[in-house]
Amino acid sequence: MLRSGRVTVNGAIAALGDSADAETDMICVDGRPLCRPGKKTYIMLNKPRGYVTTLKDEKGRRCVNDLVSGAGVRLYPVGRLDMYSEGLLIMTDDGELANRLMHPSTEIKKTYHAWLDGECSERSLEILRSPMTIDGYRIRPAEIEVLHKGSDYTMLSITIHEGRNRQIRKMCRVAGVKLNRLKRVSEGALQLGPLETGHWRYLSNEELQDIL
Repeated sequence: MLRSGRVTVNGAIAALGDSADAETDMICVDGRPLCRPGKKTYIMLNKPRGYVTTLKDEKGRRCVNDLVSGAGVRLYPVGRLDMYSEGLLIMTDDGELANRLMHPSTEIKKTYHAWLDGECSERSLEILRSPMTIDGYRIRPAEIEVLHKGSDYTMLSITIHEGRNRQIRKMCRVAGVKLNRLKRVSEGALQLGPLETGHWRYLSNEELQDIL
């Protein structure tokens, strides 16, 4: 099996003489992981635009589970990114953890990079930093940092606490700015980092401790 390239360790084809730890490494044969009784799977996906954060879509749109089939287990997204948003998405088969992370009481900070059309005025920035009501709910003030400001576009770092449905898009409408692109880059202590768009990786032990 090794000589024919049927065995992989953490996604890389294994060779004779290689070593692996079944407790910490993902060992697969013909793309299927070796069974690890009682183990749960936790991954980070860099979701591309154009995918919906569901396991199946009645409209036939592409779903995030199409991107993580290589994990070998049925994973569920923790929270949502709308179809036109991208970036960090946690997926797991640990339902208890997923429910806890998604509960409003946790208020895990989420940071996004937002690309706005044209130069964002100081008045619009002031509105974005102020408390506002979205869908009848009073949200806490967002943390706004200007990463780039020019006549062609403005790039902001926006940190929110609640993560309500399409919250940042609605905030931008209130502030009178046009949002062209939205990417989640961190959630709590988790950082998207250099993970390429459309790719995924297992969470490290340190990252797991942070979210568990």
